[in-house]
Amino acid sequence: MATTADLLYAQASPPKATSVTIGDKNISIRYCAPSVRGRKIFGAAGALQPDNTVWRAGANSATALHTDADLKIGSVDVPAGDYTLYVFLDPKGWKLIVSRQTGQWGIKQDGSTSLDESKALGRIPMTMSKPPAPAEMYKMTLSSRGANPPGDQGKLQLEWENTIASVNFTAK
Repeated sequence: MATTADLLYAQASPPKATSVTIGDKNISIRYCAPSVRGRKIFGAAGALQPDNTVWRAGANSATALHTDADLKIGSVDVPAGDYTLYVFLDPKGWKLIVSRQTGQWGIKQDGSTSLDESKALGRIPMTMSKPPAPAEMYKMTLSSRGANPPGDQGKLQLEWENTIASVNFTAK
């Protein structure tokens, strides 16, 4: 008989999490991690996630951010609390979207995302680069950065297929 761990591992997009503690404040993200499986993921028409669309930053349920700290991400203030993360796939540079709306499924029946623009705190430009080798499974990473020991700075990085997108933040 299969265990719960066996079933989670067998899922096409298994649940994952990343977290970081900055000062005494915890910041965490829960997401589901799809794999490339021979598909074209990002880019022009025909890609799984075409340019100039909003992506739910994962698979299955929407990607959930929890922060015990007030954050400053780019020019956007994110008070301590719970949020959903999306990414606008601009071919000139992705933009992270932080939404106050939580608990929704990632995609509506018509195939569009569940992003309610009126609940978005803003769109934050991300730094774009390419991994040394294609990333088969989608991965999100939260890390601290700055002084040693780490100060109040952190970084969120997304990596999948031939793309790395990251954004720095400050915990207050």
